[in-house]
Amino acid sequence: MPKEYFRGDAEDLRSYSPAIKASGGATIYLAGVGATTDASGKSLAGDFEGQVRATFERIRATLARAGGTLDDIVTMTVFIKDMQYGTLFTQIRSEYFNEGFPCSALIGIDSLARAEMMVEVQAIAMTDS
Repeated sequence: MPKEYFRGDAEDLRSYSPAIKASGGATIYLAGVGATTDASGKSLAGDFEGQVRATFERIRATLARAGGTLDDIVTMTVFIKDMQYGTLFTQIRSEYFNEGFPCSALIGIDSLARAEMMVEVQAIAMTDS
């Protein structure tokens, strides 16, 4: 689907776009996704980087089921329990997007659905069909 990414220096450093203009296609709304275990079932409690990577892999799999890819994400809201991990999150996120970064909000919160969760991502994607 055609997308125009509006860019800026500060936004590139934090791996997000200030705006994306998308036209046509279908919209996929993703529920909040977090990860407390990896693909083999190993606990990720206390492992922020592991939880972020497992979260993006779960998002990737959900989008594939719906006919999309990570590059179809146009916006995401990220909830993290400790803002000290904000920069690490954006560094890891930059590894997952090829075409351009989605718009994003990064919000520090006190708790998530499960005590061991450190991060949760909710997103909207737009595909060609």
